[in-house]
Amino acid sequence: MTRFSNPTSVRAIAAAFAGRVPTAAALAAGLALSGCAHMGSSNPDVVYVNGKIVTVDKDFSIAQGVAIKDGRFVAVGSSEAMRQLASPATRVVDLGGRTVVPGLMDSHTHMDGAGTVETSAQVIKASTVAEAQDIIGAFIRDRKVPAGQWVQTSRWHPPSQLKEQRYLTRQELDAVAPDHLVFVQTVGHFAMANSKALAAAGITRGTPDPVGGKIHRDAAGEATGVLESTAVGIVEKIIPPPTFEQTIAQNIAAQRVYNRSGITSTVVAGLEEEQIRAYFAVAERGQATVRAGMFWRIPAGSAEECEKSLNAAKFKDNQGNDWARLAGVKLISDGGMTLKSAFIRGNYANEPQNRGRVAVDPAAYQRCVLSANRQGWRVHTHAVGDAAVDLVLKAYAAADQDRSIRGRRFSVVHGSLIAPDQISQAGKLDMRVDAQNAFMWDKAATVERYMGPLLAQRAVPTRQLLDTLGIGGTAAGTDNEVNLLNPFVGMYLMVTRKDPRGTVYGADQKVSREEALRLYTNAGPYLTFDENAKGAIAPGRFADMVVLSADYLGVPEEQIKDIVATQTIVGGRVVYDARP
Repeated sequence: MTRFSNPTSVRAIAAAFAGRVPTAAALAAGLALSGCAHMGSSNPDVVYVNGKIVTVDKDFSIAQGVAIKDGRFVAVGSSEAMRQLASPATRVVDLGGRTVVPGLMDSHTHMDGAGTVETSAQVIKASTVAEAQDIIGAFIRDRKVPAGQWVQTSRWHPPSQLKEQRYLTRQELDAVAPDHLVFVQTVGHFAMANSKALAAAGITRGTPDPVGGKIHRDAAGEATGVLESTAVGIVEKIIPPPTFEQTIAQNIAAQRVYNRSGITSTVVAGLEEEQIRAYFAVAERGQATVRAGMFWRIPAGSAEECEKSLNAAKFKDNQGNDWARLAGVKLISDGGMTLKSAFIRGNYANEPQNRGRVAVDPAAYQRCVLSANRQGWRVHTHAVGDAAVDLVLKAYAAADQDRSIRGRRFSVVHGSLIAPDQISQAGKLDMRVDAQNAFMWDKAATVERYMGPLLAQRAVPTRQLLDTLGIGGTAAGTDNEVNLLNPFVGMYLMVTRKDPRGTVYGADQKVSREEALRLYTNAGPYLTFDENAKGAIAPGRFADMVVLSADYLGVPEEQIKDIVATQTIVGGRVVYDARP
């Protein structure tokens, strides 16, 4: 770790910023000990001093202060050096010994959902069916929602969240909302609808299951209200979309929520073109506070549908700026571990006939990947089960034969049950695997119940992914709203592999604190080719950083999960401050 005690280095840095010319030896010493990469800027806008600056640079060096000008770090070093760089116009901030880390990046989220707290029933707080009903009923009464209007909810996961470990039926939704159309979202692949919503969508006893989906039915053959995979879209497509300005307002609100967790960058995994346009608009209006990479979600029900979407695309891969940038297309190959729909090589616990569900026609999917690759799009595919990963690897290998995908950063999204041989193959194809340890937090017991202990123990193999693919080949994310956003719970999980009960899953997949922090800082920017622009506190990089409530490197292991952001700075601007 770098220390800053050499007085010659302090004078060298200060002299350089003041316009004086120090000796070559003094300047060399200053650069070596301060971490400064260049001295061309003077009069910083702000300097931070008297802190523990965990730079997460190549050497994982520790500094005391930083200087910021025009939204970028211009110097990193001792408190004395930073003070001497300050001009009368420079704002000097005393950190009071607090720990600072680079801005955190969640590599896989659905951030827009965080902006719907005021416009949806927050069933995520429910622990029983009755509580979920009460929340929906109270939302309708408190907001005075007119009869005949749609009522939607936050995303959640009833099988792991509710005491009853199941989804709600249409009759249970009808009981609290007989006069409204109710659509209850989940963490993905499943939804619930009441009788009025089903009727509005034209779902009757005789409606066939769509390809890749299922309308759940009772013993009499009537729809229960539970919809799976592509069947969700039958109802979802008739819900009136928000106006563009409502979408923008939701986007801005969501970014502020992420800032409170110390998130300064993310990849939003699966957006419609109108949502992408909203991200660009927020950036153009100067209201962005989270740097967003965006996966464009394209329909892939058939090869023709996929190719039609690609040909009509309003955007191009990598289009955008430092605040909003396209980062490829997203496709889906299966479901999830907690949904009993991840497509696996074996079978589910006590269900010998269940291997999960393939969410796409394999031939159509492979042709879609080929087409996207030919048109210059990088491809990211949701694949949770190992059999689904086999499908993805086969398609990517075929695409690579047509046009090399190496250096393009194609990825498997999730890869929760990826096997050792598949990780090795991913490395050979120069692919990424963007995994989320957060699935093994409050959902770990459900994963074990559905998948069995052997698969639960090898879920999200972080140690092996890191050892095989390196920092540039993986990252840390949550899939929020599916999972808890808190990045320090994520780091705690990677370091301990413990769920909230203290149960350890995959002890051999633990990583160090340094590695966990690197996965939340250095790794994610590779998704948007920004690894030299952010992810570390170093001269020339974006001045994105987070002031913490406790010393991440020094607190007892069990307290990592309790750390919170007290201040979040993006581009040198304070976007969240918890201090009174």
